[in-house]
Amino acid sequence: MSANGRFERVSGLVRKELLQVFRDPRLVRMVLVAPVIQLLVFGYAVSTDVRRTSTFVVDQDHSAASRDLTETFFASGYFRLVGRSDRPRDLVAALDAGRAIVGLHIPRGFAKDAARDAAAVQVILDGTSSNTATVAMGYAQRIVQAWALERSPVPRVAPVELRERAWFNPDLASRDYNVPAVIGNVLMILSLMLTALAVVREREAGTLEQLMVSPLSPAELIIGKTVPFAILCLGDMALISAVALVWFRVPFHGNFLLLLLAGLLYLISTLGLGLLISTFSNTQQEAVLTSFLFIMPLMLLSGFMFPVSSMPAAFRWLTMANPVRHFLEIVRSIFLKGAGLDALWPQFLSLAVIGATVLTLATRRFHKTAD
Repeated sequence: MSANGRFERVSGLVRKELLQVFRDPRLVRMVLVAPVIQLLVFGYAVSTDVRRTSTFVVDQDHSAASRDLTETFFASGYFRLVGRSDRPRDLVAALDAGRAIVGLHIPRGFAKDAARDAAAVQVILDGTSSNTATVAMGYAQRIVQAWALERSPVPRVAPVELRERAWFNPDLASRDYNVPAVIGNVLMILSLMLTALAVVREREAGTLEQLMVSPLSPAELIIGKTVPFAILCLGDMALISAVALVWFRVPFHGNFLLLLLAGLLYLISTLGLGLLISTFSNTQQEAVLTSFLFIMPLMLLSGFMFPVSSMPAAFRWLTMANPVRHFLEIVRSIFLKGAGLDALWPQFLSLAVIGATVLTLATRRFHKTAD
């Protein structure tokens, strides 16, 4: 069996798969349109930044000092006034009804106490959204402290001056952190679904058995089934990376070839997982449902939404077997840090090991089900 013959058989199967994808309008939309829509949705909707947080003010002092503090509070841009009153029960009602997330209570005698450097104000937060409440509390504390130091009757010098600087992502923009990670999740969903559905579709149509008795070897069949989707997914990676750079203005400090290498290693894992799912599914509906059993845990244990360092120890160890985690670390480091292979080789090695393991299991399972 010559190498040229093997190449011709595999390339013929690859062309057939690509033609089948582009002849199906639903698959075209899934490959070309869905990734961009997902990127736009995640890019705009997934944000940990706190801006224009709805705030209700209770000013019982009605003094120049209380008005000045209120104006300073809202001039920051972090808070948005949704109502004001001089009755604390109105603030409680606004929080209960969800009209406000933050409440600012300035008590009577605030101006007099401020003149004696002994004033106090109360900030009440809706804790149902713990992230928003925590960030908003920090902003409110800094604003009030800065206002108090500036207007204190006794000149003060802070004993320790804190100078903040973010070494990477200097603006601390959550979009610059989240958008590159969308690449990993979109590729995972797309490659997993496409491979699983393609093989199951052949089984439903009865053509998988015909392919198995053709001159194609099992290895050639697997290569011919995975390579087309790897090409499509790499094209999608380039497309959504371009959207991230041009539309969202996400900075890119790294090497595109290194990103491409990471994408190839990552796709070995996700395409192998899709192939593994296809061996447990007899219909396309089963393949879709089984895919979702993998998609959510992979996404939740990747560090995309929640930092891995905050997870229990058992789950932190479990994330080591998650290819999405390693790929997100690579993508974020390449985009924001400009990191090279010397810093990212553990993640690349992990992707290679996970990919080889998953693809080997999928290949053996595929041979058994085919037999």
